[in-house]
Parts: sequence; C-alpha cells; structure tokens
Amino acid sequence: MENGKERLGVALVGLGQYATGQLMPALKETKNCCLAGLVSGSKEKLKQYQSEFGLDDNGLYSYEDFDKIADNDQIDIVYIVLPNSMHAEYSIRAMKAGKHVICEKPMAMNVRECEHVIETIGQTGMHFSMGYRLHFDPFNREMMRLGQGEKFGQVKKITLLDSMDIGESNQWRLDPKRSGGGPLVNNGIYCIQAAIYITGKLPTVVDARFADKTDPSKFQGLEEGITWTMYFGDEVIADCECSYSKNQNLMRAEAESGWFELDPAYEYEGLKGRTSEGGMDCKPVNQQALQMDDFALCIITDQPSRVPAEMGLRDMKIIAAIYESAEKHSKIDLYLNEFAELSEP
Repeated sequence: MENGKERLGVALVGLGQYATGQLMPALKETKNCCLAGLVSGSKEKLKQYQSEFGLDDNGLYSYEDFDKIADNDQIDIVYIVLPNSMHAEYSIRAMKAGKHVICEKPMAMNVRECEHVIETIGQTGMHFSMGYRLHFDPFNREMMRLGQGEKFGQVKKITLLDSMDIGESNQWRLDPKRSGGGPLVNNGIYCIQAAIYITGKLPTVVDARFADKTDPSKFQGLEEGITWTMYFGDEVIADCECSYSKNQNLMRAEAESGWFELDPAYEYEGLKGRTSEGGMDCKPVNQQALQMDDFALCIITDQPSRVPAEMGLRDMKIIAAIYESAEKHSKIDLYLNEFAELSEP
C-alpha cells in the first residue's frame, strides 16, 4: 500500500449534494480508501461531517487554506466536487500539493483548461481520474459488452436521452460563468460517453441544434436543451438529446439482429436493462464506492485509471464541436485520432 497504509485517505473538496448524498455514504463502503479530509466554505458543514466521520481538526480546510493540504500525509486523494469553473484550478492545486485527483465531470470549462491539467499531471507525476462512475456500473458495462462484442451483430443506431427538470433558477448550474454550459456539459456528457463505449469507436462528425427556450430569462447564456447526432463513419449513428426542462433517461442500441437498452440508464441506482432476448441479469452496486476503490488500487499498483484525464479532454473536444455545430447549424468534423488508444472496457 502507498506509504504502508491499508487504505488511502480521500479529501472531498466541496460539500454539495453529490458529495454529501453520494460520495460520503460510498466512503463508508469502500475497501481501499476512506474519508480523511473535507474542504468547504461552510464551517457549519465542516463541523457536522467532522462529527459524523470522526475526523481530526487538521483534516478540515477552507478554500483559503486549501494549499496547506500538502502538509497532511493522511490525505492521498483529493476529490474535486465543485462547480465546473473551479475544476481545473483545484485539480492543478491539488496535484501541485502532492495529491492524486479525482475530478467530477466535466474536466474543465474548455479544451485549453483540460490541456493545462494534463500538463500538470506530467509535471507532478500524480495520478488523475475522471469521476465517470458509469464505467464501474454493471448495467453500463453490460451495454459495453453487448455492443463491442457484437452480441446482436454490428450496432447500427443508438438512442441516448438524458434530461432533467432542473427546477429553481437560483443554482450554479444555471450560471454560465460557473457551469460553462447547460445540460450538454451536465447530462449530455453521459450520452457522449455511452455512444463511444457501446461502439468502442470514436465519432467522426457531429450535427447539433439548440432547442427553443421556453423560459429565456431562466436560461440566459446557456442552452435549455440540445439535440445532436454523432456519426461513427458510415456504419453507426447516435441520436442524442439532453434538456433542463423534461425528464428522460434512456440508452438504447439497435443492432443487426436485436437490440439492448437501459431504462433508466444514468441514475445512481435503480437501473434496469433488457434486450431483445430478455432481461439483463446485473447485480446493483454502489457505483461511487467501486469507482473510488478502483482509483485507490490504481495508485497503490501504479496503474493508469480506466477513466483518465485524456478521456476528459476527449469529451470536452466533442462538447466544443457540438456547441459549434448548434451555433453554425452545420455538421462539424471531429479529429480524435489522438484518443484511439483509450480503452473502453
């Protein structure tokens, strides 16, 4: 184990709903890592969760003294669970402090920020993983197996829908300066991922259109909804939609001799799968616990993550092309050969 530890220490940076509602419970189930630190601007939250997890005072940080985390040898991994505009900055600061990083999606606000993060990985030698939990979910892994293994022949068409009614307007996801975009960067990234890991291929062309806004004042500076098609050469197309004003949760692949789907597909739990031959026999898991344990094991064994920084950069390049296509009302070619070696297990 790293430094002789039986379990690596994880610090959560940002104590919003995902950190407290999903990651903290998951860290009670993990085998290779445990909660060792918290970073928040709220003293009340720090005290509350310090008590629940029995953390020492030296494991608690504000954003102002975050860089002192370098002096805490109980913390090995920093998990960035902040608004998107802070992802790159805190990933870089954490690695420069000698900590390995898990970063929630998207990796950054734009391609250049992603590249800066990757430069820092090279400079520091720290391990980095995207928070792509669905790569560890048995239902999604079955979709990978069925698609890439051509269980029903070659996949011809994929339908990917991931939308949610976002509710009140006073949240950071609706502030373009903090979010970097609308449902495409929040929900649509799962559709992009699924199309790639079902086919095992990279898209070559995207064609996108923004949906009409039903509430322009609520969605100022970002899309309310967007539809797009990804073309994988002349063989496969993926029709995708994401929105902040409806509820959708579907992943479906149609192949030469059958079909397979998840509905719901992207949730933390309660996923259901079926094929043209019957149901999927998958055991539910805690996605986040498996994800964090896998990354801890990667650090211990000095192996790369199955969801590395390069995958985050790849997805950001695709997102940028989708936005460009929607703005120009035209197809945009993708040049992603640099990511051809990324495995999609």
